Amino acid sequence: MTMSSEDFTYADVGATRDEGFCPPGFHPMNVRTRLGEGEEVFRRASEAVLTWEMHRAMGVGIDAGADRAAPGVDVTVTLAGMIKAPCRVVWTVEEPRRVGWAYGTLPGHPECGEESFVVDRTGDGTVWLTVNAFSRAAKWYAKAGGLATRGFQHAYARRCGNVLRNLATQGGADA
Repeated sequence: MTMSSEDFTYADVGATRDEGFCPPGFHPMNVRTRLGEGEEVFRRASEAVLTWEMHRAMGVGIDAGADRAAPGVDVTVTLAGMIKAPCRVVWTVEEPRRVGWAYGTLPGHPECGEESFVVDRTGDGTVWLTVNAFSRAAKWYAKAGGLATRGFQHAYARRCGNVLRNLATQGGADA
């Protein structure tokens, strides 16, 4: 399902489906983490991504309008107990070797853009998480953070991979 850009804070809604695309004026991010190998790792990682378990295991607040990611579901991520980041799921994918979703920013989010979380299993059985995004600062404090804000985003994406690896291979959230 492709969503309209109504309510979103950017025009290219759904564009993270194409990992190489970044709209002009936005900063791209693509972080890929090896999670392990095999069908069981893929299944566990996929379920943890689709049900918000990965995000919750990272210690961020998740207030979602549904138990699973689906197009149109509103999600508010709370960071550090005080920064609220409202988003809406714009697409999902559930294929035999590829599972994930993306959300786009809504008014009130400190950033403007889209971020996807996709688990895939390659032909050799290796399981990966790819966090793909494009963003630019929307709030004054995100703008003031400059390079530090982008550094935080990359660190967050790497932590997603580390936490998901533990969830998928050991069943724990320690990173």
